[in-house]
Amino acid sequence: MAKIQAIRGTRDILPEEVGYWQHIETVASTILSNALYQEIRTPIFEETSLFERGIGEATDVVGKEMYTFMDRGDRSLTLRPEGTAGVVRSFIQHNLAASGGVQKLWYKGPMFRYERPQAGRQRQFHQIGLELLGSRDPRADVEVIALATDILSTLGLKNLSLSLNSVGNGEDRQRYRDALVSYLTPYKDQLDADSQDRLNRNPLRILDSKDQKTQEICQNAPSILEYLGEDSQKHFEQVQQLLNDLGVSYQLNPSLVRGLDYYTHTAFEIQSADLGAQATVCGGGRYDGLISQLGGSETPSIGWAIGMERLVLLLQKLQTTPVLVPDFYIVSRGEKAEAQGFVLAQKLRNAGLKVELDLSGSAFGKQFKRADRSGAIACIILGDAEAENQTVQLKWMATQEQVSLLQAELLSQIDDLKQQLTRHKK
Repeated sequence: MAKIQAIRGTRDILPEEVGYWQHIETVASTILSNALYQEIRTPIFEETSLFERGIGEATDVVGKEMYTFMDRGDRSLTLRPEGTAGVVRSFIQHNLAASGGVQKLWYKGPMFRYERPQAGRQRQFHQIGLELLGSRDPRADVEVIALATDILSTLGLKNLSLSLNSVGNGEDRQRYRDALVSYLTPYKDQLDADSQDRLNRNPLRILDSKDQKTQEICQNAPSILEYLGEDSQKHFEQVQQLLNDLGVSYQLNPSLVRGLDYYTHTAFEIQSADLGAQATVCGGGRYDGLISQLGGSETPSIGWAIGMERLVLLLQKLQTTPVLVPDFYIVSRGEKAEAQGFVLAQKLRNAGLKVELDLSGSAFGKQFKRADRSGAIACIILGDAEAENQTVQLKWMATQEQVSLLQAELLSQIDDLKQQLTRHKK
């Protein structure tokens, strides 16, 4: 019988890796909550038309990469390939604009695209993202960029760079599209196959081609910054000035167009020099027309998404996340001692301490070895004598200092124990 394995392009997140994911989620949640962003959770699948209308039928995501299926009601459904369209659908459906002011939302969860799997890129992948809905102010653009930078910096990432561009409004893009097609058409036969297909369908995406020959051709292509109207130019200049005011460094990249049709004005990516080819860890931009395009009122908005898989790879490489270790490792041997150790473990956990209870029933020697490998700060030991006397041996692993305590005394000194843990961590 053939072995059942995870589907290609998906992977199990095993316990030794989950700590990185939880660390990222905790940091992001804390920073976004401090900026008064609220979490929203939308369905994993939506009507296919949401993504066709929102992302754009001419994009690679809709044309090649979506997981689409018919359900029993003969409706075309799609596993979400990105998070923004679902958030916008929810914003419209539940009339979140009625509360007035700007809506600040964030999300996390799996997305799905049929791509060639590689390190940091899976067919089921995960993102943390935010959406700021209801402001066209350049300060909104810079706020979301600053929050992304804060998250990545707090996680300990160093070699980061911010690429910045403006794709203007619809009129600007149309003028630029015409100029780009005019420039590229004489080179059509020299472009890679995907770029030839995109020439009339989605020419701006040619600028993002990884084909070397196509990149060489695009080096002399007209810049979209030359086609920005007065309002678009003013908006982009204000964004740059505010970034300068915050001391956030950036590089202008006129070839940065992002892969989705709904982007307008500011587009940006944050990349890590420590990730190799798959360098982008965060990407986003403004999408002022998307909500009205999907049936809502005119609502200027901006957002970004951070790719979790790539970020976890980076943290593992840099070893910036501490391994989860117990405060106490309980070693017990004998029926009565094991029962008392179990009760102690639960009471210490309820007091907010991280406690590992050895359930192996092994000899003391093997349990001590596991306690040492766990990295525990202290070891609580119960044998027949301790069980009889309602005591424990408390051993601090770093100094090997060991004292005998009544179990009741141990439980009554939780605050003192926490202070001692802090001292022994140093």
